[in-house]
Amino acid sequence: MRLLIATTNPGKITEINSILSESKVELITPSDIGLNLDVDETGSSYRENAEIKALAFSHASNLPVLSDDTGLEVEALGGLPGIRSARFVNSPHASDHDRRTLLLEKLSAYPRPWKARFVCIATLVIPGGSPISMEGECFGEIIPQERGEQGFGYDSLFLVSGTQKTMAELDLQEKNLISHRAKAVKALIPYLQP
Repeated sequence: MRLLIATTNPGKITEINSILSESKVELITPSDIGLNLDVDETGSSYRENAEIKALAFSHASNLPVLSDDTGLEVEALGGLPGIRSARFVNSPHASDHDRRTLLLEKLSAYPRPWKARFVCIATLVIPGGSPISMEGECFGEIIPQERGEQGFGYDSLFLVSGTQKTMAELDLQEKNLISHRAKAVKALIPYLQP
């Protein structure tokens, strides 16, 4: 099966390639097939956003598609940034560093620990079929200084429960045992068999 990953985020592509490395799936990216598609994530939940993306990419390519929507939810901030995690800074040119900086600014008014969780909904759409969605989560806390060189997004601020490491200090093999994205994507593997 050829499976299109509905993202241009290099970090997500690397993770999903690693998670599915032992499956009999040929992963392709939008750039591999010359697909330039910008999908507005207008849903009110991770599931809605993941399904909107998967359906749009499947209609545009006529291929099976895997998409995900992921967010960081911080207890002290009432669950923010949540489904707006990638759009937390109100600028189309904001970087991951800008988002981490804003998060720490907002948390500075609250006492630690800053309990948090990552949530991921992964959605599979096979042309002519209905979306299949699975959820994964990973618990931890936000720390005030970045640590680690791996990962992307908020990983360097997220201390994973039960470890003394941030998500960005885990190598890909370790991350794929515990991460929210790995749990959600692995739950879809039975639906990927030809």
